[in-house]
Amino acid sequence: MQKKNIALMGHMGSGKSVLGKLISRKFNFIHIDSDKLIEKKTNKTINEIFQTKGESYFRLIEENVILETIYQKKLVLSLGGGSILSSKIRKALKDNFLTVFLDVDFTILSQRLAKSKRRPLINDTNIEDKIKALDAIRRKYYLLADITLKNHLTISDAFAEFKKKLTEYYEKYN
Repeated sequence: MQKKNIALMGHMGSGKSVLGKLISRKFNFIHIDSDKLIEKKTNKTINEIFQTKGESYFRLIEENVILETIYQKKLVLSLGGGSILSSKIRKALKDNFLTVFLDVDFTILSQRLAKSKRRPLINDTNIEDKIKALDAIRRKYYLLADITLKNHLTISDAFAEFKKKLTEYYEKYN
């Protein structure tokens, strides 16, 4: 692969972490989940950061953490859903990563997220309405991805679809 790194983007619950782990295993890459890396570096959960410092502070930490990863090789990076709002992150992704948008139906996302307590943007709110509102802001950036996958399938089906689209991508651009 010319771009040695892969970045997975999409809404919370779209399967970025699960698929990222599988891709990294199959391709012998390193997997990094940006949210988990933020929690490790700050020694706080995402919820705690949002509650004590707010979303703007979180986005600044997120930007710095993600920009530090671009120098690694053979990396699969599972991005936080809102990370693509940063123009610096978008540029780093374009220059250094093959980007994959995991597009999932709002109803399926709502079902996947129904019991989640770790996602501050959907705490105490109608999940589907919130995801639709986030999508109205983020989709234009998600659609800039090199590859779009409809991830409503099993993880093995999603991986097979990823491999197929990856092959098509490189055949088209080589």
